[in-house]
Amino acid sequence: MDFDYSDEQQLLRDSVERFVREQYAFDTRRGIVASECGFSARNWQLFAELGWLAVPVAEDDGGLGGNLTDLAILFEQFGRGLVVEPYLATLVLGAGLVSELGSLVQRESMLPALVAGKLQLAVAFAEPGSRYSLARIATTAERSDEGWTLDGHKCVVLNAPNADTLLVSARDAGGAIGIFRVAPASAGLRMHGYATIDGGRAADIELDAVRLPADALLGTTAIGLAALARVIERATLCVCAEAVGAMDALLWKTVEYTKTRRQFGVAIASFQALQHRMAEMFIELEQSRSILMMALMAAEAGEALTRPVSAAKSRIGRAMRRLGQEAIQLHGGIGVTDELDVGHYFKRLTAIETLFGNTDFHLQRFGASHDR
Repeated sequence: MDFDYSDEQQLLRDSVERFVREQYAFDTRRGIVASECGFSARNWQLFAELGWLAVPVAEDDGGLGGNLTDLAILFEQFGRGLVVEPYLATLVLGAGLVSELGSLVQRESMLPALVAGKLQLAVAFAEPGSRYSLARIATTAERSDEGWTLDGHKCVVLNAPNADTLLVSARDAGGAIGIFRVAPASAGLRMHGYATIDGGRAADIELDAVRLPADALLGTTAIGLAALARVIERATLCVCAEAVGAMDALLWKTVEYTKTRRQFGVAIASFQALQHRMAEMFIELEQSRSILMMALMAAEAGEALTRPVSAAKSRIGRAMRRLGQEAIQLHGGIGVTDELDVGHYFKRLTAIETLFGNTDFHLQRFGASHDR
């Protein structure tokens, strides 16, 4: 069993690592987060030039045809640098749905623009009260001779304030769920944008008799929910990889801090009790890395992802909480100040824990899949 990266994957890892190290310092990130759109258009174009935006897109659609391991390599390095550019929303979720459901015309009109960095997407699937269930939605899509009419309410739509096109899940008259392309400027659509706790951008969206043409539907409503579920599984593994990268950076920042922080005339890293706590943080990190690797291997083998994804998300979710809390505790009060990056890592890890199902949800889902 070979756990080594291929030459191409090692080059990808090195290029992202170099970008984070040389061009994404913490102060630079703070300036990006404070900007109006919350990400750097210059960085986004650089991602396109380096080929990173092409990784999840099939070769037939103008991309590189990368797999989940390739995406995990990207996201682990993104986690180390707390990268806020909307790769998850636009490429993993948005491009994933277009690739899964879009007709040839729809793919040709969207995917090359995504790869070139000229199109931003946002996927609106969550609703108040849905509780992580993709099928529990009240947004409706009524068919007419002219096309479709959408009514409903979506919440926490990642990257919606910056999106050129929204991909909205809605239920048709027969109860099936489809994915519809919606322009943010459509009549009847109201958007309330805001900054998230981890520095990203999101919005709540109200749809009041929003009229769409017939070709707004991606594919058919018969396969919309299944495609959305597959895309969410892949996105979950991506944020798990991001969490591993963030925890790795946070652990070693904590270790370095304890070597410089002095009490009673000695570095606190010499205290055995703190050494044990940092050793436990390291164990949490390596267990998270191992279970992520297990899930990626299952994906590459073509196995059903429900169990491995839930196993990874639930285990990494527990590790994020423990490692993040220990890092804050070992830093003391300075760990929660805005000027130090430690608190920002903790915020991002907290946000990841709730994305696409929290620890309790995935633990319950794992148990239910085992019972079957």
